[in-house]
Amino acid sequence: MTTVTTGQLLELAEKNVELAVVEDMAGQFEEAYELYMKAFEYAGIYLFNENNPFLKRQNRQLFMDHYTRATKIRGRHHLHGPPLSNEAKSGLGLTKLSDVAGLEACKEALVEAAKLPIENPQFFTGKRQPWKAILLYGPPGTGKTYLANAIATETGSTFFSVSASDIVSKWMGESEKQVSILFQQARDAAPSIIFIDEIDSLCGSRGENNENEASRRIKTELLVRMQGVCNDETNVLVLAATNTPYALDQAMRRRFDKRIYVPLPDLKAREHIFKVHIGDTPHNLTETDFEHLARRTQGFSGSDIFYCVKDALYQPVRATLNAQFFRKTSKGMWVPCKRTRQGATEITLQELNAQGLALKIQLPPNTRADFDKMLARQKPTVSEADLEVHKRFNKEFGNEG
Repeated sequence: MTTVTTGQLLELAEKNVELAVVEDMAGQFEEAYELYMKAFEYAGIYLFNENNPFLKRQNRQLFMDHYTRATKIRGRHHLHGPPLSNEAKSGLGLTKLSDVAGLEACKEALVEAAKLPIENPQFFTGKRQPWKAILLYGPPGTGKTYLANAIATETGSTFFSVSASDIVSKWMGESEKQVSILFQQARDAAPSIIFIDEIDSLCGSRGENNENEASRRIKTELLVRMQGVCNDETNVLVLAATNTPYALDQAMRRRFDKRIYVPLPDLKAREHIFKVHIGDTPHNLTETDFEHLARRTQGFSGSDIFYCVKDALYQPVRATLNAQFFRKTSKGMWVPCKRTRQGATEITLQELNAQGLALKIQLPPNTRADFDKMLARQKPTVSEADLEVHKRFNKEFGNEG
């Protein structure tokens, strides 16, 4: 059995990218797309298995640029190649729906709207049409943007992510033109997804005292373009997210086929979020520990948990910085330890670095105590009053209300 090293995988990936670029420039888009996809498989496996974090960041960005180009080719020329493996997606840092904890109703609606029309177009005949516009609303940090990125990855759709700053211009008429160009590019690159983050900043209620002519024109243009998307047959999905659903103009609210509440994660979802964000970082947490952490974070959003984990993962670094005793393992690595530990040597991190042993210093694994210490001072960012607003909107206007 022949063993392929990560270095050889990277060489194969780079060679396929070079060939893909040549075919791309020559207008041979189908061949270029196939070569790009082969490259991503090799590169994804390499980046997923490689332990050097600098190489991960450096090479991932390089291949992500080519991945963006490949998705545009796929959309514009209606190509249908094999999907990337889960390992390749992980290596390239692409978010998958399986990475999203809980939110089953949200994921189901997004699959119906974006994935089914591409994989099974024969399902949508006559009056049966896929969802064209979906509004995701809920407290901040619950994963609305994460969901949008995940469905784009799952479908291989060209992803247009825009906010108010991308559209609004100081020049009269330029903002409406930007909106028009955005929707036209999405049609040209179909299947595609237009994701508008914080849509309430663009489409607040009309007739407010602080509304000006330019603001009204942008809203009108967006309303017209969204109506056009809802009525045509191109595979363009408009996704929008807001933390303040009541601020949205009622005409814009009506444009969304689906209005889906993205709530705070439940117990099982919080447990999954801890596991995802800890990833392959060395730790000795058991299933019981993960359940304990999930119970302690009642009322936390996914974003709150992310920052909790980020803080806790730094605990071994702090312990190593302050350590006065280290022991040498059988593999020649130096690990911080207590004074009473067998083999403990009185030496500091600075002294080890001075002796040229920086690369021989190993961090201890994370423990449950690291997370308990962090959670003792961490508070959730979403209040009960915030939740009540979203629950009321869900009852009045949501699809689950």
